[in-house]
Amino acid sequence: MSQDKRMAIIGCGAMGCDVAAIFLARGWSVDATTRDEATWEARRERVRASLAQIGAPFAPERFRLHRTAQGIDWPRMAFGLESVPEVFELKQEVFAELDTLVPPHIPLATNTSGFRISLIASDCQTAHRMAGLHFFLPAHLVPAVEVVRGEKTAADVAERLYAIMTEVGRKPIRVARDVPGFLANRIQHALMREAFAVIDEGLGTAEDVDTAVRYGFGFRYVAAGPILQKEFAGLDTQLAAARTIYPSLYNGAEPSRTLTELVAQDRRGIKSGHGFWDWTPDRARSSLQAYEETLMAAARLLDRQVPTPDADNRTAGSASHDR
Repeated sequence: MSQDKRMAIIGCGAMGCDVAAIFLARGWSVDATTRDEATWEARRERVRASLAQIGAPFAPERFRLHRTAQGIDWPRMAFGLESVPEVFELKQEVFAELDTLVPPHIPLATNTSGFRISLIASDCQTAHRMAGLHFFLPAHLVPAVEVVRGEKTAADVAERLYAIMTEVGRKPIRVARDVPGFLANRIQHALMREAFAVIDEGLGTAEDVDTAVRYGFGFRYVAAGPILQKEFAGLDTQLAAARTIYPSLYNGAEPSRTLTELVAQDRRGIKSGHGFWDWTPDRARSSLQAYEETLMAAARLLDRQVPTPDADNRTAGSASHDR
């Protein structure tokens, strides 16, 4: 098995299984770790189910499970991905181990949604080969993945990971610095802050907010991102609207009152059975199934690209990257 077709995942929970499915579907082999051998069959079934959703067969001989990272044949890996639970100290422990265990020429990435790779790898001797790969749940259905450069990440390492993500059918996003929230979550949380502020102020209900996004401006984002959409509508129109609307937007540094109260009441959504809505197991299951089926249909629509000028004809707003 050639090195460029084999990768390792440290921590094979739900996210790790879905990431494994991405690579298995493209002919790669995956070595993954999960300490409790009693869960291994459940992990295989999760991978099998995720592959079925994206129309790919499960080849069990290409998906190997290990108890620890020491069981992986690291010289044969193209890169390693840490996907343990979102606990900063745990991620630091994993990278401290991989720092000395994995040959220094093999890139290592963290699948964190918020922690800075610069901090996770701060005490590592080989921090230059460490970067962020931020997948979005459910990873095998959402095409985007952020490739995040830490303060010490070498440019060629980020580009290697970008190329790998492209090869396995993802839509990678270069993120030049690992600021909190990276790129996509900064935009998403700006939206979420105003969405909850609308509810706090009594301007609309949770249902109203969701309808406004899904069937209003969010509907257009399947065809064009926010910048291209405003290019179509007119940047002068955007400027005029910004001058009118921005002064009244919520800019508080604290989370929403409604959100804070719901969590304090253990109304955490599907995971607790209650949130804005009440969730029975059957309702949760059917709603999640419908959500994933809609994502798959949207992914098929995204295959039809709206053409834009190439990079050489872009006149403004382009971030420069070391390559």
